[in-house]
Amino acid sequence: MVWQALSADPRLISAGSAAQRLDHVGHPPHLVWNPLSGDIVQLIPIVRAACLLGSPETLDYGAAPGAPARTASANRQGRLCVQIGVVAWAREPFTDGPMHGAERILSWLHSWRVPWRWPAGRPAPFAQARIAERSHAVWSRGGHFGASQIPGWDAAGPGNIDIELLGTARVTPCQTMTRQRKTRPALVNRNHRVALETVLGSEIDTDAPIPSLANAPY
Repeated sequence: MVWQALSADPRLISAGSAAQRLDHVGHPPHLVWNPLSGDIVQLIPIVRAACLLGSPETLDYGAAPGAPARTASANRQGRLCVQIGVVAWAREPFTDGPMHGAERILSWLHSWRVPWRWPAGRPAPFAQARIAERSHAVWSRGGHFGASQIPGWDAAGPGNIDIELLGTARVTPCQTMTRQRKTRPALVNRNHRVALETVLGSEIDTDAPIPSLANAPY
């Protein structure tokens, strides 16, 4: 389970817009989350490998689609290698602000038996993250990691997020989420859509281009 900041302002960039860009350049994670608005977009079923690890830490609209990931093998390690792209800056840990929707994500992960543990501890602050230790032995233990803790990748995100505060979202839902918020999904090509329908079957939302957590089991 990997958390990564997408180097984007959550006040300006929606989860749907970020998801559309990541899908376009060939680096989709499983989920894209805007913690300020609470919007969540699912790009890939949890049982399939995502492609965020090793990709550029930015939503740079000048990047060419199809750029190869430098850490492609890490995307396929473990029983599940869930990847969440957070619309946030690594230099401003997203746990310092609102985390609307966090309890939905963590409940979803719990339903897939993703253990709530951080083998490598709290991710390093942005300024020290690129030189922080990255252990293959620790990575192989499974659990939650920041992108800056993945071996073979010099990522700086998600920054020094407060993992204890994030963990409390499992038992303390955000009060502002009592009213359901409709997710704005990204657009994907027809081949991607067919693949999603094949894997998810009846779970896919046929009224939207891609499924969201609203359809996931809790």
